[in-house]
Amino acid sequence: MKILLITDYLPYPPISGDSIRVYNLIKHIAVEHQVTLVSLFGSPETQTSAFPLDEYCDQIISVDHQWPDPIKIFPDLIKFFVKGIPIELRLLFSQKLFDAISEITRTEDFDIVQIEHSRMALYLDALQPSGQFKTTLTFHNVGFDQYKNISRIATTNLGKLRSWLHSKMMRLWEPKYAERFDRSIVVSESDRSILLDANPQLTIDNVPNGVDTQAYQPLTYEGTKPSLLFVGSMSYAPNVDGAVWFCSRVLPWIRREIENVQVWIVGNSPLEEVVQLSGNGVHVTGRVDDIVAYYKQSTVSIVPLRAGGGTRLKILESMALGRPVVSTTLGCEGLNADDTRHLLVADDPKAFAKKTIRLLTDKNLCQNLTTNAREFVEANYDWALISRRMLDIYSDLHGSR
Repeated sequence: MKILLITDYLPYPPISGDSIRVYNLIKHIAVEHQVTLVSLFGSPETQTSAFPLDEYCDQIISVDHQWPDPIKIFPDLIKFFVKGIPIELRLLFSQKLFDAISEITRTEDFDIVQIEHSRMALYLDALQPSGQFKTTLTFHNVGFDQYKNISRIATTNLGKLRSWLHSKMMRLWEPKYAERFDRSIVVSESDRSILLDANPQLTIDNVPNGVDTQAYQPLTYEGTKPSLLFVGSMSYAPNVDGAVWFCSRVLPWIRREIENVQVWIVGNSPLEEVVQLSGNGVHVTGRVDDIVAYYKQSTVSIVPLRAGGGTRLKILESMALGRPVVSTTLGCEGLNADDTRHLLVADDPKAFAKKTIRLLTDKNLCQNLTTNAREFVEANYDWALISRRMLDIYSDLHGSR
């Protein structure tokens, strides 16, 4: 089959949850099918740095999209609002990308066209209607639910209003627009339930996130000191909130018992709120080339999230690499992992600190958790298993053409 994949960012290097998912799926899908990748954000420089994708993709097309000035496109924002389309989606519209998609679907026959993220779903209109392809839309998060949660943690009135308004508009538009696709793909059963409740007419498949259990082998604790690792894009509001919440509300409780504990906050593009956390045993790295090196020097992985959606690849990575995890309930939502068997779960600062201290001090508990967690990801979340689900969906769609 010939597959056209439309993404917002070139999925390389795989340093964020979205790019890790798309990159690994491409790598496995390309073993059996031809993949053409079209991306919104990708200058010639970034396309050059994405050369490993060339091994898997027949073609890579990208445009260097610049975020428009909202003032300059204000009339367009009003048009979107009147049509009931979330106005934030206008910021992701590129005529160059639209034309590129139109051209390639006019000149080539594809069997499957897959769009990543509902925020990119409007590019469905760029597809030439004469094509015999089937279409899928991947929800890395259910947008209206994600932004409802983000509005709760926003630190400014403007931020709260913007997230709340976007959530409301997405709630009216997102589930309805998804009807135009042959299939919707979510990454967890909880997201599937949320989306089905919003529109029972949708055909939805759950294809969860995964981890490469062959590449990620359990690490030893040789040479490690008491240290905590939080991994994630530090320009993403839920990660920013989680880092600030942990350092201000949880870390003081931990340091009452383990004074010298170190905290590593690792992720690209840290906002100023995160940068300001650096110092006094807290290390903010920004983007790193080798995330495994930071897991290797750490003893516990923390996921202090209070908002967001989808599922956390950072938890799957930690489990594959043999690092015990303490997470909030929302942080591990959708993974079907059991508290006290695969990880520890806590939501208020004192309880989160208490369970983190247990992982820092109880070697037997750590060993039991990491052994169980490793077996858990091998059985349920290896990319080879996950990609097979995706391939089965393609086969089913292709057979129904």
